[in-house]
Amino acid sequence: MDNNLRRERRAPNRGLYPEVGSARPLIIIPTYNERDNISEILPQILHYPQFQVLVVDDNSSDGTADSVRAAMLDFPDRIHLIEREGKLGLGTAYIAGFHWALAREYTHIFEMDADFSHHPAALPRMLHASRQADLVIGSRYVPGGRTVNWSPVRKVISRGGSLYARTILGLPIRDLTGGFKCFRRHVLESIDLDSIESTGYAFQIELTYRAALAGATIVEIPITFSERLHGTSKMSSTIFFEAMYRVLQLRLEAGSGWATGADTLGVPVD
Repeated sequence: MDNNLRRERRAPNRGLYPEVGSARPLIIIPTYNERDNISEILPQILHYPQFQVLVVDDNSSDGTADSVRAAMLDFPDRIHLIEREGKLGLGTAYIAGFHWALAREYTHIFEMDADFSHHPAALPRMLHASRQADLVIGSRYVPGGRTVNWSPVRKVISRGGSLYARTILGLPIRDLTGGFKCFRRHVLESIDLDSIESTGYAFQIELTYRAALAGATIVEIPITFSERLHGTSKMSSTIFFEAMYRVLQLRLEAGSGWATGADTLGVPVD
């Protein structure tokens, strides 16, 4: 894939949506053993009438998919489910979800965790911010953003990982490892999704980098990132160090060009 980053199509500038009400947003939520979380978060997302949800479940053994199907009875035509045959990873789950969304008429495509670390209350602000940007990132590390119930070690690892990736890749994004995002569909259409090799932690870095190389305007808005409500984190040291190595690969694959298409705008908190 040595030349794929250099050949990324430029994302066309489609201008501003005149009204947020014209949007058709879809929230993609990958799951693996998230039964308790998914049953609680879906009604909170769907409290906002514009949003639909696609859950991509990796054959959870705890009945996550059954919980989603039960919720589908309460919210017909607003919850969708992809069931995969095994634990295939975060990156491929999002890629499957992106392809599903792009085959339909959704205008905005979100990434979101199932565990309440990304709170549904931020969704309307992110959708509103997309009137000024192609990619909106819910950020822990811009003024007003924060983390809750994190150990000092975890804070250092997260901030250090973002700073490392930001420095190596030449991006002015403060939260490169974050996974709470809103894409306008033309950004994902401009990226060769099937050539993305990163998984887990590195996937979020690569996807934002690809968007920047495609000329997307990127904004960060502050969010509060909380520890998961139920279950245990799937983060590991192996995933972290894999991400750091992948950042170096991305920089080499992109050649000498820096990702000057990225921009950060100050979007006030509502």
